[in-house]
Amino acid sequence: MGPITGIAIFLTIWWTVLFVVLPLGSRSYHEMGIKPPGGGDPGAPVNPNLKRKFFTTTWVSIAVFAVLWLIIRFHLISLPALPATY
Repeated sequence: MGPITGIAIFLTIWWTVLFVVLPLGSRSYHEMGIKPPGGGDPGAPVNPNLKRKFFTTTWVSIAVFAVLWLIIRFHLISLPALPATY
């Protein structure tokens, strides 16, 4: 795997993990029984903790990418040769 491919795979993993982590631990204004300020959406989170979730996303993504890199590097799973179409 080349560096550009590695970066592309890592970013794809990062975005996928982000969408898994975002709803974890979030409580909406409706769930808390609080009126949203300024006519906001009652389904919006009261405290989204985005900084913490970005760090969590990054560490989980690094772990998933490391496992994937090891699988690719040591040929633990052989992928079939795909025909090149030009």
